[in-house]
Amino acid sequence: MGPLISCDDLPVTSSPQPPPEPTEPMGHAGHEHASHGHAADSSHGHSHGRAHGPGQGPGLSPGHGHGHGHSHGHGPAAPVSKHLRKVIAAVLIPFAAAVFVGMAVLWPGGAPAHERTGVGFDRQTQQGKVVALAKVDCKSVNASQVPPTGDTSTPEGREAQAAQTGECKKATVEVISGPDQGRAFFEIVQPGAPRQLEKGQEVVVAYAPDAPRDLQYSVIDLNRKFPLALLAGIFAVAVVVVGRMRGLFALIALVVSFGVLTLFILPAILQGSNPLLVAVIGASAIMLIALYMCHGLTARTSVAVLGTLVSLLLIGLLGSQFIGWAFLSGNTDDNTGLIHGLYPNIDMSGLLLAGVIIGSLGVLDDVTVTQTSAVWELHQADPDMGPRALYRAAIRIGRDHIASVVNTLVLAYAGAALPLLLLFSIANSSMGTVANSELVAEEIVRTLVGSIGLVASVPVTTALAALVVSADRPGPADGAAGSPAAGPPAAPARGGRGRRRRKR
Repeated sequence: MGPLISCDDLPVTSSPQPPPEPTEPMGHAGHEHASHGHAADSSHGHSHGRAHGPGQGPGLSPGHGHGHGHSHGHGPAAPVSKHLRKVIAAVLIPFAAAVFVGMAVLWPGGAPAHERTGVGFDRQTQQGKVVALAKVDCKSVNASQVPPTGDTSTPEGREAQAAQTGECKKATVEVISGPDQGRAFFEIVQPGAPRQLEKGQEVVVAYAPDAPRDLQYSVIDLNRKFPLALLAGIFAVAVVVVGRMRGLFALIALVVSFGVLTLFILPAILQGSNPLLVAVIGASAIMLIALYMCHGLTARTSVAVLGTLVSLLLIGLLGSQFIGWAFLSGNTDDNTGLIHGLYPNIDMSGLLLAGVIIGSLGVLDDVTVTQTSAVWELHQADPDMGPRALYRAAIRIGRDHIASVVNTLVLAYAGAALPLLLLFSIANSSMGTVANSELVAEEIVRTLVGSIGLVASVPVTTALAALVVSADRPGPADGAAGSPAAGPPAAPARGGRGRRRRKR
């Protein structure tokens, strides 16, 4: 892909004009609209030219020559003054240096080794494949036992009775990876099981070396790698096709973000580093890399970085305060309990706060970049607007963004916790009881703290952008003459189709 070229850099050609009339028209032959150029501090430039025939208004009719040239340049953001670049660099360079020095100091060098417990995700796994499937009587394979009392009033008793009278499947599974490749074992699938097996299906099997040989392998999940990889490929193609080079850079930034998360943040927390400090440093590194890679090394991006940083600090302070006040331990389910059991030195409440910060970062980037771009475009459309007028105009855009983003965030968390909320609904629990439980209270704190940070990021980023862009006064050495950043050009706008024809 070639370099980005503004439309203003291209030659302007006129559309074919009819040959001139041999005689001068009578009447209002001297009536004409002079060409005028509208050049704001933006990438949008307009040039209009009109020549009206005799006795004609702006409408088109025979004998009326009308030319209208309209060009838009959608190039990079206008450059800012050298002094302003120095001020922004003086703030961001020390911050970026501190972030990467912190990463170097806290770099874990990999997750610490431990002996597998065989519980949950902490199991040895291999790949397997269902090579045969046969239907058998559940009672003949002793799939489930009815309670000795014959009580079927409980869900367990009813499921056991159904399994006794139903038809089960006996799957022959072959291990296709690891040292026992080619070894086969049997798996009984009950009729009411949520995971059913089919012949030829690839599965994930767990290996328990201490168990009896016939029970060492068992199916724990299905292999979903192909559909997930296909979906990821479709996503990548869609981003690149629509976003082109910027979409490609966004994908690279996404890979880098996951790299920082998996190579630095998670191993550093497992090594015993403070989760809050690790999250702040890691989130800042992701923010710097992603924003500058996606949006360029410009003053506009730098203002978005500053707005995101201020909002992250606010989220960290609020999250730390309210997690402590609400006595949230961060140890609320089997996974967090397993982590705490394996690594008792990890601060689980700090891990919860780290999740709040990292989870808010992605939406914060969107809000701050949007607000900064809004302020820059408003200034480019009307360079005479002062910081107050810019702020008032951009904050109206921000209010719409706040309404949509907060609703999105709340619904995202509610959707993730929907099974839990359904359990509370089944139990006829009151809203106060539901909110008071630690599982739901964690999500409430996570949602509200993140939403407060998002709401605050709009006025903070808008104010910063308005102050920066209003203080910018590029000199002649900061940009080419006639560029949007240097103000309206002194020379007349280039003629297009609307250029007035000379009188013969």
